[in-house]
Amino acid sequence: MASARHVGAITELNLSTCQPSNFATKITAAAVPGLRTSAAFLTFLRANLVLLDSAAVPSNAPTPTLAPQSQTLLPPVHPSRLAAKQPRAALSDDEIPPLSLEVLTVEEDKGAALKLVADSIAQQRQRAASHLALHPLPLSALLAVLATVYRYYSWAVSKKSAHQQHDDFGNALMLVASGAVLTYLVIIRALTSGYLRAAEGISRDYLSAGRPAGTEEDIVLGTRHGSDIVGALVLRLERPGSTSSPDGSGGGSSCGSGSSGGGGSRRKAHSRQNSFKLKGGRGVIRAWTTRLRYRRRGLGGDLLREAVRVTRERCGRDAEVGFAKEHANSVMVLPELFNRPFRKAEMQAARALDKILSEWDGRRR
Repeated sequence: MASARHVGAITELNLSTCQPSNFATKITAAAVPGLRTSAAFLTFLRANLVLLDSAAVPSNAPTPTLAPQSQTLLPPVHPSRLAAKQPRAALSDDEIPPLSLEVLTVEEDKGAALKLVADSIAQQRQRAASHLALHPLPLSALLAVLATVYRYYSWAVSKKSAHQQHDDFGNALMLVASGAVLTYLVIIRALTSGYLRAAEGISRDYLSAGRPAGTEEDIVLGTRHGSDIVGALVLRLERPGSTSSPDGSGGGSSCGSGSSGGGGSRRKAHSRQNSFKLKGGRGVIRAWTTRLRYRRRGLGGDLLREAVRVTRERCGRDAEVGFAKEHANSVMVLPELFNRPFRKAEMQAARALDKILSEWDGRRR
């Protein structure tokens, strides 16, 4: 058999000692002369393909390692920032700000509700300015001015000789057209400025306007989202036979959340006396609005339902409820020709209140 000796990590074979081990092998080797060389080569190849110690071979090596090598360690893999970032936890039911509807009694809350009413009046200016700017009548006047300026420019250009430049006329045309448009917008801004003055007139005294001194104020209903007031309704309760005007600005007592001072028993007696006097009276809505981002979500309808409930609870089950003729948002600073959007909004509010009254009467039956 072949003798082997180790050189480093590779095993070498001495092929000179390779001899056939039995009679069959000798006959085969004699019959096939090249078989001895092939057998020796295969034996050498098998001996040299011996794997090294399994501890020295990396686990991720694709092929066996035939030579000694130093074991290298890969750097640790750090998690990506996206994987390390904690996902945002969903808000639980306890963390979502509650939405409540209540009668406001704190002075700070009443002030926030009145500020919301004033903001709604100021927002009417933007709506009125947009409607006025795109109204066919003033818009046609602006287009007529621009057409006149263009015709004058064309006439002036035709009078100039061919070799003269028209740059000066072009610049003049642009300046005149820009000035006409700017003047148009300034006039619209001035015409709609009355809404800002009306908004500034909403103050703390609005709740007692037209009431004798010492009487209770109007009721302020508010929709609260968390700690913010996002909806407000000012309700005035009038006694039967009251001489007040339809807008609720006349005399007469009201049943509200405020008090005129005195002891607890005195306030309770005064409240019972007012409740008795209010039987057969009516409820007048003097202001009704919600914050702009909370509109068209049903908050206004909830305020109207609460106003109906409070009115019929204190004035009787058949008490009338309606909007004041001169409510907070009934201010019209433009001619009636340009007030169509606001009249349409008033009709929608009246229909919404009629629907709620019908539902209330239907449930009572």
